[in-house]
This record gives sequence, C-alpha cells and structure tokens, in this order.
Amino acid sequence: MKRILSIISITIAVGFITIALAQQHKAANFSLKAADGTSYELTKYKGKIVIVNFWATWCGPCRKEIPDFIEAYKKYKSKGVEIIGISVDQDGWTKVTPFVKKSSINCPIVLSDQQVVENYGGINAIPTTFIIDRLGNIVDQHTGTMTLKELESKLKPLLKTPAGTL
Repeated sequence: MKRILSIISITIAVGFITIALAQQHKAANFSLKAADGTSYELTKYKGKIVIVNFWATWCGPCRKEIPDFIEAYKKYKSKGVEIIGISVDQDGWTKVTPFVKKSSINCPIVLSDQQVVENYGGINAIPTTFIIDRLGNIVDQHTGTMTLKELESKLKPLLKTPAGTL
C-alpha cells in the first residue's frame, strides 16, 4: 500500500511539474523608449530576472504598488533583477514624466505600444505584472496589486540560480 501511495505521489508531482513547464513560455521581445530617448529591449537583459509591469498614472491599484516596486528594485537590482514599467497612459509623457518624478520611481519607465500589449496577451486589466526568468521565460503573471512580500516570494526561488550558470 505504501508503495502504491508513493507511486501516486510521484505521478502527481511529475504532473504538476509538467503543467508548470508547459505554462512557461518565452517572453516576447520589445523595444520601447524612455522619456530621454533611451531604448529598452528585453533581449538586453538575458541572464537577469526581469519584472515587466504594465501600469498607468490614473490607476489606483498601480499607484498603491509603486512604493513596493521601488523598494524591490533597490533591494534586488544588485542581485540581477531588473524592473521595467510599461505605462499604458494614453496621454504619454505629458502625464507620465511628472508622475515618475513626483513618485521617485527608480526603475526604467517606457511607453507601451499596441504590439507589446498584444504580445503579452492583450492586457485586460492593470496593473499586470510578468516575471521573466534568467532564460527569458515568463514564469509568472499577476493581475492586480503586488506587494513587496508577493514579489519576494516569486523572486527568491529564481535568485537561487546564478546568472553565470546559464
């Protein structure tokens, strides 16, 4: 009986791993510009963990999570974590630039385009956050406010794989 339970447990574990691997897929590359004209491309971050956050200045839940993203960037940038905020504001830099300065946002902020929205599944609600592993796979997608604690719970397992071992 113990052997049967062991086999069942292993089968279930393998099933969950298979499902998790099937859900991972390569993150779509993008090339988007910051207010100063700097171009940010996802492919330039190979070997790093990248958090891509779709947000807007007028979005209450987005505003709520910004301090936690600022803290996460301070805490994890030196450990190979990048955060790229993709603003979906229709008014563009007119609204985004003053908001970024006022909020002291410390990570790169770029403006979205229709192609990146489509490539990331249509973005039906904001904030929507994607976590991309060092190999460029989307390993998590979260719609709604993310706290520092939630971010850390998703980052810590990924940080165990050093960039130099890929």
